[in-house]
Amino acid sequence: MEITQRTLMEAWRHKAAGHPLIDGVEPPTVVSSDDELEEWIERAEETGDGGLCLLPAEDGTVYGHLAPHGEVSTVRGLDQALYLMVEASLRGRGGAPADVAEALESVDPAWGRRFRGGGLDDPGTVEACGRDPLDGLAWLARSWREQDPYTTLAFYRAAPGRAVDPERLALLYGADPAQIAAGARLEDLRAVDGGRAHLDRQWRSCCYGQAGGWTFLLYHDTPPGAFADKEAYAALGIEESVWLSATSAKAIYTFDYVRNGRRVDDGRGILELIWYEYGHAPFPRGGELDFLNRALRRAELDHPELTDTYALFFHALEDSLGLSLPRRDFTQGEVRAAYWAGTATGRG
Repeated sequence: MEITQRTLMEAWRHKAAGHPLIDGVEPPTVVSSDDELEEWIERAEETGDGGLCLLPAEDGTVYGHLAPHGEVSTVRGLDQALYLMVEASLRGRGGAPADVAEALESVDPAWGRRFRGGGLDDPGTVEACGRDPLDGLAWLARSWREQDPYTTLAFYRAAPGRAVDPERLALLYGADPAQIAAGARLEDLRAVDGGRAHLDRQWRSCCYGQAGGWTFLLYHDTPPGAFADKEAYAALGIEESVWLSATSAKAIYTFDYVRNGRRVDDGRGILELIWYEYGHAPFPRGGELDFLNRALRRAELDHPELTDTYALFFHALEDSLGLSLPRRDFTQGEVRAAYWAGTATGRG
């Protein structure tokens, strides 16, 4: 079904009639070409004006851009397009996500459920989280912004029924074989010279292990020749990997997700976490990473006490991908650890 400007305006007027929250409200802008959309986005950026602009296509697809947040959406069919229009109108009035959900429920109960699910379609019943997010991956969000415990948090997962061997992975990256064989822990590295030696060499160390079905490897800088043995790396059977990188001096924090040898990024490349603005989807809605948009919406609704966007993002990663790190092992120094080969005694 082709959707036109006229179709959208008629649907808006019909839905708005009798609903005091949107009756009499101006509908969003509708354009007819990519050039018009780009011009609208440029004007919105220059003026700082907010609002939604829609571009319908002949195949029934409608593209949306919400300014000034830069949120983009791809919907199919009139119902989803109309939902996007009403949602944008109610979100434009401000308020927490829970307030927007209640407003949408007053217009259409199914739409309130849809908003709570975080997607552009009806997710059915959505269960509340019911647990403390700081007991999961979100516990390290604040310290990670200061590059503690490590600059890079890397996670690897193999096919179902298989596991990526954490010791082999650490060795391929360049970890000291003797410390790997001895089962050295972070506590052991810190025990030398009252921790002073480790303080000097922690930038040449790594921590590794398994949690939540993923193998993790945390480090600052990798040594020359890290994972140079491509055949051995391929033998690990890695099918998914996630890298979270922090550069506090430049306030750059990135998320990189690779699945089956292909970066999952909606064509955007490595993604900066700063794109996530509370209450707004950081990734294209309806795109490859929409599962993270959904998880973020649930995190916002389930944990209104959690205002740190990095903690919310980490919680969404745990909820959607199963990423986790054993907080107790880190705080008590029980996590496996090693220096890069050649630096265990201060060399390198």
